[in-house]
Amino acid sequence: MSYTVNCSILLTELPILERPAAVKAAGFDAVEFWWPFDRAVPSDAEATAFQRAITDAGVQLTGLNFAAGDMPGGDRGLVSWPGRSAEFRDNIDAVAGLGGSLGCTSFNALFGNRIDGESAAKQDELGIHNLAAAAAAVARIGGTVLLESVSAAPRYPLRTAADALGLITRVRAETGVENLAFLADFYHLSVNGDDVGAVIEQHAGAFGHVQIADSPGRGAPGTGNLPLRQWLSRSRALGYGGPISLECTGPAEEAFDWARGHAF
Repeated sequence: MSYTVNCSILLTELPILERPAAVKAAGFDAVEFWWPFDRAVPSDAEATAFQRAITDAGVQLTGLNFAAGDMPGGDRGLVSWPGRSAEFRDNIDAVAGLGGSLGCTSFNALFGNRIDGESAAKQDELGIHNLAAAAAAVARIGGTVLLESVSAAPRYPLRTAADALGLITRVRAETGVENLAFLADFYHLSVNGDDVGAVIEQHAGAFGHVQIADSPGRGAPGTGNLPLRQWLSRSRALGYGGPISLECTGPAEEAFDWARGHAF
């Protein structure tokens, strides 16, 4: 199984730029990040430091999120947020630039929470145009924009696989862009009550990316009760050929014990 380690949720005891090297030391060759800067457009020095942390560690960047606002504070993306749409548009080129320099082609766009005083229809229309702009930008480097369902965010409108897949279909139909795909996060789907097995049977061949954590607790594989081994095996059998992202939590000293024990 080919794994990639999400360095924004794992190894948080370390400074963010030290995490790629720690991933390499643990025996993995690939990493992904949520947006790793505190603003939508990093300085040249910030971008260079991030690039060097990846390349010096000798790992491949397999995924990068667009800026999503204050995630610890509850934000879940800027794509459909009218008051921050310009910020998202500025972020698009920064994401594409980093992706192009590091050979990354998968870019996760969190759609954004529903905003008080804004109609859902207005937010969705804005979100569709912003997703199309993002897709057009990353298409120039062979990239794909990913959309996922999210749990523990009651104002986030994409709760199920059907929600995310329906939005992808609508963006394609209304704008003509094709380079969007579903990010299947088995933890979020399970917590939200989706039938993960059925989602895999119907859509695995078209998954753009897969992320895992166990439940309850969002811990490492084997710490909960989800049939992750079965789900991953079936996804592979049905055509998913990309990496499996470890987007789970846990202390650094125990983060990869499951891998050393060959649990998956």
